[in-house]
Amino acid sequence: MTDDERQFLAGYDPAAYPQVAVAVDVVLLTLRHGKLSVLLVERGAHPFKGCWALPGGFVQPDETLDEAARRELAEEAAVDELPTGLHLEQLRSYGDPGRDPRMRVVSVAYLALAPGLPTPVGGSDARQARYWPVEDLGGDDGPALAFDHARIVADGVERARAKLEYTALATAFVDEPFTVADLRRVYEAVWDTTLDPANFQRKVLGTADFLVPAGGPVPPAAGAGRPARLYRRGSAQSLYPPMLRPSKPGSGQIVHLEARR
Repeated sequence: MTDDERQFLAGYDPAAYPQVAVAVDVVLLTLRHGKLSVLLVERGAHPFKGCWALPGGFVQPDETLDEAARRELAEEAAVDELPTGLHLEQLRSYGDPGRDPRMRVVSVAYLALAPGLPTPVGGSDARQARYWPVEDLGGDDGPALAFDHARIVADGVERARAKLEYTALATAFVDEPFTVADLRRVYEAVWDTTLDPANFQRKVLGTADFLVPAGGPVPPAAGAGRPARLYRRGSAQSLYPPMLRPSKPGSGQIVHLEARR
């Protein structure tokens, strides 16, 4: 550091600029009872006291954004033992004026995906925590979301749905080892559709390094057919050709998974 820079910093006054706080919010998606669900906490303090919100909060001066996201999950929902297969990525930033009535707050949202998550417990300034089916949000039986969290959840769900088309992200929703049927149920839950089993199996097993055999098969139930084989995540990060997300069919209709070339 030069003498000129030291002199500049010694006279620099941060108070001469508008105060802006930085926060993180986490869209944690998982499967619960076969439904795509998001972790929400009930706010125990103002603003939006009594409303439901994504786990999140202000970033502390001595922590990174990733550290803040993980800390908030632990403090507000007791999700501190995250599985090693957790997928965590930055979703986008939200900074519209007025999104937080307290002050100007820019929130960096994260998308997290994981299987087998522990039952959340409200903590810190959260009264309670639970997984809400995504399909219930915005309906009469769904919760009122605080801040602009309805928009953030929608963006997170769409990111997850889109990434299933061209990445191996679906395997972040299942515990290893898993069957092809387990993986198909992930696609069906996230895409909110029904896929043809034979077509799906042909597609995923024909994609290089998507799945790798995990050893012995699952013993069949009494009277069932051949045993299902077990698989683990392969080394592939992207899928080529990508899987085309089907348009939502009518009730009871099974769609065939096509490849986009």
